[in-house]
Amino acid sequence: MLVYDGDCRFCTTSVTVLQRLLRPDCSVTPWQFADLASLGTTRRRAEYEVLWITPAGTVFGGAQAVARLLLRAGKGWAVLGALLTLPPLRWVAHGVYRIVADNRARLPGGTAACALPADRR
Repeated sequence: MLVYDGDCRFCTTSVTVLQRLLRPDCSVTPWQFADLASLGTTRRRAEYEVLWITPAGTVFGGAQAVARLLLRAGKGWAVLGALLTLPPLRWVAHGVYRIVADNRARLPGGTAACALPADRR
């Protein structure tokens, strides 16, 4: 399951594009409509990063959630997903993800609702 911020237009648009492009075999839901406690995570974490939750309950966040989504999509996407799980690409992906996530309110489609609270930037 992919859990994202449904209040953020940038996030919603990104997820919609990824679903169309990748066609992953998974459920996708905004955190605002998910029972986060039963999924093994918190609102604070869901506000901070996109989440990938496995059927076994393992929670991956941020760039690693994107890597898991790519792995699930199969084909050539799985190769890219696998590469993103390996250092040093994992470290680079994490840095890029944080820059995008921390500035999503400033990106195309971003709104004030996309902004993270100051203590989470």
